[in-house]
Amino acid sequence: MKLRSIEVVEDRTAQSRCDEGFLRVARLSVKNVYEDGSESEVYPCDVVSRPGSDAVVTVLYEVDRERRIVVALRESPRVPVYLRRLKRYEHPDPREYRTLLEVVAGLIEAGDGGDAEGLRRRAATEAEEEAGYRPPLEQIAVIGDETFASPGTSDEKIFYCATPVRVAERTEPRGDGSVMEECAEIVEWELGQAIEACRGGEIPDMKTEIALLRLADHLGYIPQLGCFVDELPDELRSRYRRLGVSGAEIARP
Repeated sequence: MKLRSIEVVEDRTAQSRCDEGFLRVARLSVKNVYEDGSESEVYPCDVVSRPGSDAVVTVLYEVDRERRIVVALRESPRVPVYLRRLKRYEHPDPREYRTLLEVVAGLIEAGDGGDAEGLRRRAATEAEEEAGYRPPLEQIAVIGDETFASPGTSDEKIFYCATPVRVAERTEPRGDGSVMEECAEIVEWELGQAIEACRGGEIPDMKTEIALLRLADHLGYIPQLGCFVDELPDELRSRYRRLGVSGAEIARP
């Protein structure tokens, strides 16, 4: 089902409280307390939260016989970004954001567990719901630690996982039952091209660029050269290390 447009049926902002709804805004007055005992002036701070506030990204990829890395991305409408067309900005949007390409992601829910196994379970669930893949838990890797999406306004924390899949074995995603899932499609991109598309604005999603770069590092793939670490000359290969993973071995895909 292709999206033609999104219409605002009602604006309930003036009749809504900031502590209700899916997104909640805490309107606070805060002050800084310094080590010498002094204090700053009181200043306002709004904090946007959603249930749980933590999410996990799942990078789905396949390395084919030619060692070409293909990633599965989800294309779907994102209402807040789409509705930018109704506002005026100093730096106008270069295109209409009718849909957005992203890695598969979802909120960590109660019962998932607060450890690496919990992240893997949630990653597997989102892979099936959003993309139609059923990766075994033992194949899902946690690739680096957390990031904050927009720390000036939100307490949302994002974790990153990656798992190999077989593109040919993808089934119809079962979704989560929400209307937002109705127009979603899964598309495959070559990893290097997807990273370039992030840098060029064709895929303007920050967590996706971070996740794809982490995947390249996880696999020992150098997108600028279009090759794996084990294809480098001995001198360069000996100098290579995965970022943030001291002394780790690079598995040959």
